[in-house]
Amino acid sequence: MMFKPTKLEGCFIIEPKIIKDDRGYFMESFNENTFQKGIGKYIHFVQDNQSFSSKGVLRGLHYQTGEHAQAKLVRVLQGEVLDIAVDIRPDSITYGHYVSVVLSAENQTQLFIPRGFAHGFLVLSDTATFFYKCDNFYNKESEGGLMYNDPTLNIDWQFPTSELLISEKDQFLPTLENAKKAW
Repeated sequence: MMFKPTKLEGCFIIEPKIIKDDRGYFMESFNENTFQKGIGKYIHFVQDNQSFSSKGVLRGLHYQTGEHAQAKLVRVLQGEVLDIAVDIRPDSITYGHYVSVVLSAENQTQLFIPRGFAHGFLVLSDTATFFYKCDNFYNKESEGGLMYNDPTLNIDWQFPTSELLISEKDQFLPTLENAKKAW
């Protein structure tokens, strides 16, 4: 596996080694020892989640606060998504900055998102199956989110906003500035 640091400290793009032959392919999607060495810290994952969505579905930007904050290792099992991680660590020099990466079943790329980040994705293909590991259990009372079109974040979703499918909950999330006041 290749671990490529992003411009956001602690956030890594991970490219697995894929072995292809006439039968298809084989790859190691997760190995605890390789992963810990690649990101330079110990992470213990406790929960796996999976979602299925159609083209234009935007999920996020979500995060967990306090003792329930979560680090995530995300990937796509089928289809293609634009994945976004936003640094919301108040003391970070990249606070309010984001990274975006196309994750797909074809490229098998993964993104590691440390605690202190908001996360979301947009489905680019007809459908997509999204999979992620979390290092902490979900807690509804610690749930937070950011407005996907917050002008201070200025995220380029690479998709016509008029065609987005967004849950009612995600349409009314606060801006980064308003969310910070709630912390």
